Amino acid sequence: MAKTGDYSRAANGSPLDALHFALDRNSPVPLYYQLAQQLESAIEHGTLAPGNLLGNEIDLSVRLGLSRPTVRQAIQSLVDKGLLVRRRGVGTQVVHSQVKRPLELSSLYDDLESAGQGPTTVVLRNEGVPATADVAAALGVPEGSEVTLLERLRSTHGQPVAFLCNYLPSNLLPLDTARLESTGLYRMLRTAGITLHSARQTIGARSATPAEATRLDEKEGAALLTMQRTAYDDTGRAVEYGTHIYRASRYAFDFQLLVRP
Repeated sequence: MAKTGDYSRAANGSPLDALHFALDRNSPVPLYYQLAQQLESAIEHGTLAPGNLLGNEIDLSVRLGLSRPTVRQAIQSLVDKGLLVRRRGVGTQVVHSQVKRPLELSSLYDDLESAGQGPTTVVLRNEGVPATADVAAALGVPEGSEVTLLERLRSTHGQPVAFLCNYLPSNLLPLDTARLESTGLYRMLRTAGITLHSARQTIGARSATPAEATRLDEKEGAALLTMQRTAYDDTGRAVEYGTHIYRASRYAFDFQLLVRP
């Protein structure tokens, strides 16, 4: 079976030096797609970080032993996904990776950290507020009673990914702002002895408002993914209600569909 081996022969310290490309020339999968998938994986796992230069298409084709059209097609597919950008006089540069999150009851912070995305958090609000009708219904508390509101901006590699708005029963646990900026909310719940058991979640999409676009470093009207979730502990108590927005250019839900027997 003919495979393309380790093409880490560049002499100028390129980030590609750390990569091993296993491209199977006998596979029915096109070479450009194999290359694009392996580059995308390297970006997702941080081996290729935002700002890294890959060089121009001619250099890449020589280094990888591939035709220039094959390399161009692979690069273009990642440019179309927003992972790479072509800069005149500079070459191809990594912009950022798209976060692919499993559709399960998990913490965004934990998912980003385990994927090597280097998550950071800025807490914008951490205070008690009266429960609106929607929040009261989700948490099972009287309307107007006090709940804790958290607003956080979550980023990876210095670029905002999501704006997170969470409501919790006011007496659930202490929520220190400094800890919220250094770890995930669900991790804090687990540390406090609260066992998450299940959740109801709704996923949607809409366009960014001017304020949201500014906060997430997007253009006004850019596509956003939305998520509403109510999480329950192992006693059936609602412990968190979240309304989150994510940059569609940098975030995707990844899940498997099974056929019912």
